[in-house]
Amino acid sequence: MAGGGEGATVGVRIHPARRLPDFLQSVNLKYVKLGYHYLISHLITLCLVPIMAIIIIEASQMNPDDVRQLWLHLQYNLVTVITCSAFLVFGSTVYIMTRPRPVYLVDYSCYRPPESLKAPYERFMKHSRLTGDFDESSLEFQRKILERSGLGDETYVPEAMHSIPPNPSMQAARAEAEEVMYGALDKLFANTSVKPKEIGVLVVNCSLFNPTPSLSAMIVNKYKLRGNVKSFNLGGMGCSAGVIAIDLAKDMLQVHRNTYAVVVSTENITQNWYFGNKKSMLIPNCLFRVGGAAVLLSNKSKDRRRAKYKLVHVVRTHKGADDKAFRCVYQEQDDVGKTGVSLSKDLMAIAGGALKTNITTLGPLVLPISEQLLFFATLVIKKLFKKNVKPYIPDFKLAFDHFCIHAGGRAVIDELEKNLQLLPEHVEASRMTLHRFGNTSSSSIWYELAYIEAKGRMRSGNRVWQIAFGSGFKCNSAVWQALRNVRPSRNGPWEDCIDRYPVEVVS
Repeated sequence: MAGGGEGATVGVRIHPARRLPDFLQSVNLKYVKLGYHYLISHLITLCLVPIMAIIIIEASQMNPDDVRQLWLHLQYNLVTVITCSAFLVFGSTVYIMTRPRPVYLVDYSCYRPPESLKAPYERFMKHSRLTGDFDESSLEFQRKILERSGLGDETYVPEAMHSIPPNPSMQAARAEAEEVMYGALDKLFANTSVKPKEIGVLVVNCSLFNPTPSLSAMIVNKYKLRGNVKSFNLGGMGCSAGVIAIDLAKDMLQVHRNTYAVVVSTENITQNWYFGNKKSMLIPNCLFRVGGAAVLLSNKSKDRRRAKYKLVHVVRTHKGADDKAFRCVYQEQDDVGKTGVSLSKDLMAIAGGALKTNITTLGPLVLPISEQLLFFATLVIKKLFKKNVKPYIPDFKLAFDHFCIHAGGRAVIDELEKNLQLLPEHVEASRMTLHRFGNTSSSSIWYELAYIEAKGRMRSGNRVWQIAFGSGFKCNSAVWQALRNVRPSRNGPWEDCIDRYPVEVVS
């Protein structure tokens, strides 16, 4: 799946005398770029300082007669002053009344399955062999995928998959959904002291399991939500649906005043395990694991004091108009009628194209002006002078302090680390989430955020970029800003194991 190029440098030694000048050159370039970034970012301030100094000097040299003349001039133009003041007040009022309401993330919780549902590598392979559904070629394929996947021995699969033979019934799928959703919501309500009756908006996303009544109706029934709750159930939207759900909740909070919105992101494995031998449909069995998250959003101004984050931007990209992108993650039946999700070999290339489109929109919203100027300059040189200039890749590390890349697989994380020129510490949360919990679909970005908090790295003012990919094909981004130094919530998913991380993932 990934890491195929890592062995290329093994055994190659670089002489220290040759390596030192390269190192010094990279250090010099680094500080030149930092100096440029600082200069451009503070250009207005640096220009205003001498202007303000001149104004202060001139004002200090004014004599009393000049001041008296200025006051008389203002008195004679009282009507003008009042008119301007009225326009200023009116304009300010209109702006305050029509501006978007801030959306606060009060808290969130991630579901932690019981120890009995753990699926270590050896047990996974033993059960796969005992089911009798897989031939030797398929078993060997799964073994290789697991070895390279980046998953550890503590990930979870649902109860039905622990049975021999497996029991993927509707009843078992409902039981998995209830355990995950209610487990996350119980913790959320306990940690925030918010009563279910206070919830005005409910958004649930689960791609592959859509029973009747819906998952959102199951939550309404369980917690006895009020009759006028605005509930939504999103299905078939893939691993990026968590950001879509946040975007929908944000839009609803612009319309409905003084209320809470709850977003529940999960996936259901029980009825979507593949029991065939088509290689492209076996990969999800190896990567997807049990998980879910519940998020509490608010548009109440009083909640700003206790909220963890403020939502800054949501940018969504959809490549479904392209046939190859549309079919690269596709639920279908194989040649013998067994249903599964097929992953195309073009998946990473399509994901790269979707990412490029997404950051083209996101970049101007978040990047400092210094990076935007460099990007624009290379574009002008390429277009006007027909120069074969390598496209400038903006440094998103100047815009964000933390990155939550969907833990879809090791290849996904490797590709984004390379393309965005990130450092190992920037993708640590994604790699460790994949190792500890596997691919939990749309909820993975919340396990990653919980990891950053558990490590004590989230400081007031820090910006977080959550980025996820999903079938369709979609690439979606959410940007959050920390409102305080954020500490992990009670009963977090990393509470009893954070001291063991990060671990070294075997290639």
